Amino acid sequence: MIPVIDIAPIFGPASPARDRTDAAIIEAATVHGFMTVTGLPEGVPLGEAARASMMRFFTLDRDGRMRLARQKYAPGNANVYRGYFPLKEGDPTYKEGIDLGPDIADPTAIAPDDPLREASPLPDEADLPGWRAEAAAYHRAMAGVGAALMRAIARGLGLDEDFFEAPFRDGVSTLRIIRYPARSPEALVALAPELVLDGEEKRYIVGTAHCDSGFVTLLNQDALGGLHARARHGARNGDWLDVPAREDGLAVNFGQLLERWTGGRVKATEHRVASPNRERVSVPFFYEPAVDAVIRPLPVAGAPAFEPFAYGDHVWSWMSKFIEFQGLEDKRPPKGVAA
Repeated sequence: MIPVIDIAPIFGPASPARDRTDAAIIEAATVHGFMTVTGLPEGVPLGEAARASMMRFFTLDRDGRMRLARQKYAPGNANVYRGYFPLKEGDPTYKEGIDLGPDIADPTAIAPDDPLREASPLPDEADLPGWRAEAAAYHRAMAGVGAALMRAIARGLGLDEDFFEAPFRDGVSTLRIIRYPARSPEALVALAPELVLDGEEKRYIVGTAHCDSGFVTLLNQDALGGLHARARHGARNGDWLDVPAREDGLAVNFGQLLERWTGGRVKATEHRVASPNRERVSVPFFYEPAVDAVIRPLPVAGAPAFEPFAYGDHVWSWMSKFIEFQGLEDKRPPKGVAA
């Protein structure tokens, strides 16, 4: 069962309650690779209201969305990594969405020489009044939650709580806004998507099994639910477990970067998305370090040695596993680790 943890104490000073919460977070990270968190500070956008705010993006007509599309989908556009990605008919993963970087909240985050730090294309204010400010506020709030979890993870691993602060300075965290529409009966017949049962309800796989690439992912999923995590231990090892949707919290999973960084101690758990062929919406936030952050073995007992690598090289090589990024591999040559 995916643990539910009240993380309110990690936003406060040192205390026995914070110590217990740190321990619960590390247990979730190292045993399950997934958790649901509640007890978030007032002002962190949660639940249906936050999703509805972000989903206003999809009220833009197709031309409006395609003006923001990645170069892969709109060759005349300059943006390679950020921006809109459309539906792909005939593929098991059936979603459209937009990826927004930290520049929506901090314009100094842009660096024209690296697509991982390119400007996020945004709709005109006149087309979606107030949406830019809402997206920026959401990004800032989730970055704050990510930073608190980062400190809790450091403490739970026996490190100084600020151990990860430097790698995350100028981080490239991504706010993704996703819509999974219903498929037509004809499309379902032609594709024959994988079918699973949730009680008596039929659900189709609309997001194929994968692990995330980064540090942690904070997910606001709608009331339809449908997020499944693969069990990593116990009698149900290998089974798919439901990650219930909570309007008062977020689903959290740990990424491949953190698994590599901790020598496998933290688990990057495989997950998938299933839908009852009704529209489903989802707002994940990927908390990520700087592109030039050097990832080295942790200074903890038993940490295995590995060759240091730059986060930007890691994420660029990992993203080619996902359909919305495939074909972009040569757009950013590996930069390596500076001497």
